[in-house]
Amino acid sequence: MPTIVVDVMPKSELLDPQGKAVSGAFARKGVTSFSDVRIGKRFELTVDGEVTDAVLAEVKRLADDVLSNAVIEDVVGIEVVE
Repeated sequence: MPTIVVDVMPKSELLDPQGKAVSGAFARKGVTSFSDVRIGKRFELTVDGEVTDAVLAEVKRLADDVLSNAVIEDVVGIEVVE
């Protein structure tokens, strides 16, 4: 069965406290290769049947209406994984 992966990230202009915490942990461990960390969400939706344009449109609607909070998050990716 195919899977549709939806990635959601905090809007770039908003503070990401989890990302800041991980960035601080990196610094305490002496890791200096990364200038910023942002943490988002990944949803994996298993599709019963074929992935059609209608299914993808429904996933886009659900990603915008249910899986993300449009005030503070952006849907940054919708991908079909076979």
